[in-house]
Amino acid sequence: MQWQRVIGGISGAMSVGTGAYGAHGLKDKQEAYIKVFETWSRYQLIHSALLAVTPAVCGPGTRASQIAGSLFVTGIVLFSGSCYAVGLKEDRSLGKLAPLGGFSLMGGWLSLALLRK
Repeated sequence: MQWQRVIGGISGAMSVGTGAYGAHGLKDKQEAYIKVFETWSRYQLIHSALLAVTPAVCGPGTRASQIAGSLFVTGIVLFSGSCYAVGLKEDRSLGKLAPLGGFSLMGGWLSLALLRK
């Protein structure tokens, strides 16, 4: 079983759940924080789907698949995780890891484009 597919599927399911929570459970939060939460839920969903298909795009078990998958997982955790914390706690100081996660997501995309199998 390919780890990217498993983690991508779990992360995708989590993003659907967090998106639903953001739409219904954050009614008492400021609108700006609700938008932050919704945006990062969408980013997590997009990158979870991409993570799940990385082995199909790069070839299962290839160096490109391993590197891209690792960068996507790191980016999802750091970027979406820190931004969920900002949305839930209404404290922008909790988003300090978001830029590192964003760079990691960009690295995943670039590794898909540039790395050979």
